Amino acid sequence: MIITSGRPERVVSGMRPTGRLHLGHYHGVLKNWVNLQHEYECFFFVADWHALTTHYEEPNVISENIQDMVIDWLAAGIDPGSTTLFIQSRVPEHAELSLLLSMFMPLGRLERVPSFKDQQEKLRERDLATLGFLGYPLLQAADILIYRAGLVPVGEDQVPHIELTREVARRFNHLYGREPGFEEKAEVAIVKMGKKSAKMYRSLRTAFTEQGDHEALARAHALLDDQKNLTLGDKERLFGYLEGGGRVILVEPEARLTAASKVPGLDGQKMSKSYNNTIKLRDDPERLEKTLRAMPTDPARVRRTDPGEPGKCPVWQFHLIYSNEEVRNWVEEGCTTAGIGCLDCKGPLIDALLKEQNTLRKRAEPYVNDPGLVRNIISDGCERAREVAEETMREVRENMGLDWN
Repeated sequence: MIITSGRPERVVSGMRPTGRLHLGHYHGVLKNWVNLQHEYECFFFVADWHALTTHYEEPNVISENIQDMVIDWLAAGIDPGSTTLFIQSRVPEHAELSLLLSMFMPLGRLERVPSFKDQQEKLRERDLATLGFLGYPLLQAADILIYRAGLVPVGEDQVPHIELTREVARRFNHLYGREPGFEEKAEVAIVKMGKKSAKMYRSLRTAFTEQGDHEALARAHALLDDQKNLTLGDKERLFGYLEGGGRVILVEPEARLTAASKVPGLDGQKMSKSYNNTIKLRDDPERLEKTLRAMPTDPARVRRTDPGEPGKCPVWQFHLIYSNEEVRNWVEEGCTTAGIGCLDCKGPLIDALLKEQNTLRKRAEPYVNDPGLVRNIISDGCERAREVAEETMREVRENMGLDWN
């Protein structure tokens, strides 16, 4: 159960525009986004600043890929009417919050983020001894915290980043959430709730602070979320008062684990642009079919009459994604007995991929024909994102003593 204070119904996620999207992105990220948009208030952003942390010498690559990437999102089924789509660099509050968080963030903690050394090792050809690369987990924390998101969809390898984000939120609230007269202001806010709700709030608070009842804490969070006559400041104050601490300004998010992408590349390795083994979204049908027909299979099947093992064939991994049980049984039987050839095996797979790609191209067609539609969607999304981000930053500045005028 999500018991983070603030907005557990809000989701934030981003993607770096460093190349054309492929089937790995589609099955590993975009399908999950499409499902989340029906359950939560979603903010999905083009992480162009993050792209600069590793591709700072290739600005053209970043700018050229933004339009195509957003069209791929829309082609995958992201609904701009129910989600907020925006570009990170168009919301400068992200950078401001990242800077302010860096004022109290220990340098050693950033150096211990697992992906810091890992990415430096994987990307040896790039000079990543930069402040931007070291600080990207903090920028990522700002991306999340500025929208007071309750949930962040990530793969298992990204969980340490969410833990860091939670640490940052706790440290910020500890340093800046203890306003003068906090308890008196909290009591005034309780009265504003009305007699019935105030009585319930006090009862739930007692159950948690005296008995450690986490279910009571979750019910109290739900009670506060339903209050219409409290200001945002009063709500955040009462969220903090529930746990006996100060005012909650930045929300600790929860990681929403997503299944790791199982999409193999054309060579059987994980599909990745760096391996040059990808199938792009909205690929040309003729090129796609030609690519799939040339895809390597089980090396033991030198001749048509040689039996094979599906588990050793990259094509089989695609069947696990795209084929139903009947087709998979046919492939497994035919391969192990040499009853079918490799081109026969690829036939149903080619049909399934062409059908899927056709659907993606049809969804993308209006945006490809009229790029202004994408610009309008992004413009509206940036405006919405800035409104929410600025709301958070007003409180951050006030509590950090930066609101003098």
